[in-house]
Amino acid sequence: MKEITQIKKIGKGHRYYLYLNDELFGVYEDEVLARHCLKSGQSYDDDFFERLKIENGDYACFNRGLSILEKSLKSEKMLYDYLKGKGYPNECIKRAIDKLKSYGYIDDEGYCESYINSYSSKSKKKLKYELLAKGIDGEIIDNKLNELLMDELEEEKAIKEGYKYLKNKTFDIKTKQKFYSHMIGKGFDYSQIQKAWEEVSDDRN
Repeated sequence: MKEITQIKKIGKGHRYYLYLNDELFGVYEDEVLARHCLKSGQSYDDDFFERLKIENGDYACFNRGLSILEKSLKSEKMLYDYLKGKGYPNECIKRAIDKLKSYGYIDDEGYCESYINSYSSKSKKKLKYELLAKGIDGEIIDNKLNELLMDELEEEKAIKEGYKYLKNKTFDIKTKQKFYSHMIGKGFDYSQIQKAWEEVSDDRN
């Protein structure tokens, strides 16, 4: 058995230091402590405090995840990486993510669609590369790209990017080489890049 010797509030927030047998056991959320009506002087066995630790971890992890999702959309991988960076155990993160998904707070398809709509000026290849890096499944990305973006617009995007990049630049072989490298980095195909170069250079002449 271990005795709760002190429950000490931390600043103005909702967390407390929990001391067992005069030794710090950890930082606990007020909601978790209140559920069990814990007070100084109470004694419980080791199993109780181990269950309390897991319950507190789950509660804190879920609320941290919910808080960041209320500020901006996140993919499942992005949220996992965020919570992992905050030091939460894998088990707590998995349970928190499962719960958040069940409530509809995590939706990779919805995130993918929102991202494509927000950055529709980028090429399909660039968008797919960025979404893969955010942990979105490749099949979801392909489906959403085909659903939301028409192939004919890719050439228009390349031309628009071409005018933007080549503005006030001298048209010579060095500029052309840099232009092609820039456009490849943006995810455009060779034919689209060539068309953009020809369009802008013809317009200048």
